[in-house]
Amino acid sequence: MKSIPIALFLFTILGCTNHNKTAKQSLLFSNKVLQSAIIYEVNIRQFTKEGNFSSFQNYLPKLKNLGVDILWLMPIHPIGEQQRKGSLGSYYSIKDYKGINPEFGTLEDFKSLVNEAHSLGMFVILDWVAGHTAWDHPWLTQHPDWYLKDTKGDIIPPNPEWSDVAGLNFNNPQMLDALEDAMVYWVEELEVDGFRCDAAYNISIDFWNRSINRLNSIKPVFMLAESDGNHKGGYPLVEEFQMSYDWPGHSILNQIAKGSLTADDLADHLLSVQQNYSSSHTVMSFTTNHDENSWQGTTFERMGDAVEVMTALTYTMPGMPLIYNGQEYGLNKRLLFFEKDYIEKMDSPFKEVFMKLNSLKKMNRSLDVGQFPGTFELIEDNQEDILAFKRSKNEDELVFIANLSGASHKLNLKLTGQFINYMSNEKISLDYSEVLRLDPWSYMILVNHNP
Repeated sequence: MKSIPIALFLFTILGCTNHNKTAKQSLLFSNKVLQSAIIYEVNIRQFTKEGNFSSFQNYLPKLKNLGVDILWLMPIHPIGEQQRKGSLGSYYSIKDYKGINPEFGTLEDFKSLVNEAHSLGMFVILDWVAGHTAWDHPWLTQHPDWYLKDTKGDIIPPNPEWSDVAGLNFNNPQMLDALEDAMVYWVEELEVDGFRCDAAYNISIDFWNRSINRLNSIKPVFMLAESDGNHKGGYPLVEEFQMSYDWPGHSILNQIAKGSLTADDLADHLLSVQQNYSSSHTVMSFTTNHDENSWQGTTFERMGDAVEVMTALTYTMPGMPLIYNGQEYGLNKRLLFFEKDYIEKMDSPFKEVFMKLNSLKKMNRSLDVGQFPGTFELIEDNQEDILAFKRSKNEDELVFIANLSGASHKLNLKLTGQFINYMSNEKISLDYSEVLRLDPWSYMILVNHNP
């Protein structure tokens, strides 16, 4: 009897599990992926002129080349027509949790997109809207007891301003079972790799613990909570997920750019993240996303000349960086939320910025997150507008120095050694007497250099 190579034996055994659906085992999320991953939020409607899965699929090789690992697709389900906002409606008004928005194509088109992403080594997660449905979702007539009601017994939205959706009753176990079954459908049948969970704090910790365990029994999934330690449920809730939003950090970045906070405030926040979250939990760092762009303004509106240094911070602070689609093209308009609004693909210096930062995230282990994260240590500078810190893991080290103000600064750091300024590829030699001159909103990412 001929011996079977162990790799082939293991592939055969694993591939035969899960009802012989071998394709599901070809790309599995893991801590190794998490530690250096880049997440990219996709607005299918606005990404291409056609606004569908097939046209977006053509861009996948470019996103792979950019350095993207995880594609977060904004909701892809049919949009409610009753009480719809605008002519096309909100993605977050879900009419059918197991359906495909015909605006984006067919189920086969979606399968093709997922398969192509997987073939390029990219993971696909869906935006999961568990808090409310459209007013014409079948559940309203089939199961009205699954919804929030006022004192008169009328179904109501979860927020008075969200008039296009009906709020779900999270105390109803049958409704939670149905939500969980729908999530399983996308992982088990369509091979998606996890979910970004909209307003995750609205649902109990028990529900998330149960559903995440069930999903992981199918295959390892990546779960992102739109929540933080300050939301309802707090840290116990977000710790059920691999990653949650750093909303406080994002707010601080905005306020520093406006001059109402300083680098010292960000330093305090970064220390609090290390203290309040478990070492294996990851926070998502970002300068923008779909909500911020459409309702609060573009990065250039909110951050002005500070956009690049704030972008660099989202990569060098402990966390996973998010790119909102179009940022690499210098996206400088608020995308309409309920109408078609194409993202122009223009030449921009930000494409090179993102490519270099993505490469740094992947090659420098000091920026790792997850089970074995890089360390974080503030460097004393005695100036409220200067932020300096050191990251390290194994043989990799990185020093980040930034002037987070609109004025020039001189500083002397207790730092010695020979470095490469990563973004400019300039060699820098420092000793304790060295005086650094930093222009407004400038930064340096110093990596080891051994001549």
